[in-house]
Amino acid sequence: MEEAPPTCYRHPDQPTRITCQRCERPICPSCMVPGAVGFQCPECVSQGHRETRQLLLPYGGTRVGNPKATSVALIAINALVWVAVLLTGGAFGTLYNLLALVPEGLCPVGDRVLLTGPAGCAAEGYSWLPGVATGAPWQVLTSGFTHAAAWHLGFNMLVLWLLGPTIEQVLGRARYLAVYLVALLGGSAGVMLLSQPYSSSVGASGAIYGLMGALLLIAIRHKGDVRGILFWLGLNVVLSFTWSGISWEGHLGGLAGGMAAAAIIMYLPKGRRGLQWPLVALLAAVFVAVIVARAMQLAP
Repeated sequence: MEEAPPTCYRHPDQPTRITCQRCERPICPSCMVPGAVGFQCPECVSQGHRETRQLLLPYGGTRVGNPKATSVALIAINALVWVAVLLTGGAFGTLYNLLALVPEGLCPVGDRVLLTGPAGCAAEGYSWLPGVATGAPWQVLTSGFTHAAAWHLGFNMLVLWLLGPTIEQVLGRARYLAVYLVALLGGSAGVMLLSQPYSSSVGASGAIYGLMGALLLIAIRHKGDVRGILFWLGLNVVLSFTWSGISWEGHLGGLAGGMAAAAIIMYLPKGRRGLQWPLVALLAAVFVAVIVARAMQLAP
């Protein structure tokens, strides 16, 4: 006597000889879901989706195959800009003056700067180099990818190489870039607000300080050893105020921007993560508003 076929575990009135490839329970044609090999039941498909979602990182980012790729791309951009600056006259050459952040502008006279605005510069017979307040708003971003010397570029890129991949492994690529760019904006806002109107600032240091702050928050959040991070961060802050020619305004602005962006990403409750991007965008908008307000104040 032939044995009756089993019935679908979800529809007991449906006989079937098809089984799920994962759990081996019988499933009828209306329940079977095509898989890579054979068919699966709806519950196993749902479980597979949950396991796939384990690629999500702790704060909503997606795990990437190569967490060094973003940092390599940023280093490459900075290096290419530096080469272009070298080919166009180096520090205070044509491209450098176009990309460097100057709150109001410059009136260069040989190796010094005449402390006057566009009208005064023209009256003296010199050429005015515009800054953010006088027609070069792109400088708030381009200055963060511009360097004056090989040591300046090398130091910043070394720190980026050391910090960036670790942060990307925790936050994911998009959120890592968000922290980097918001820190860059924060550094530019600090320069606009606190530095001299006729000063010139370049370098990725603002963004790098933002990454230091983000790494500190990661260590605190994950109960890591923060002593080494605090030592290097403190040492760099001290150097920012004691080493001549360093833009402490940009460093502190970048640190504040990077830490604020990282805090938004990391400390929002899991159920509120949909607010990460709106709040990060709002933070960036605040820095832009500070830059615009200061530019309007400085505009002749």
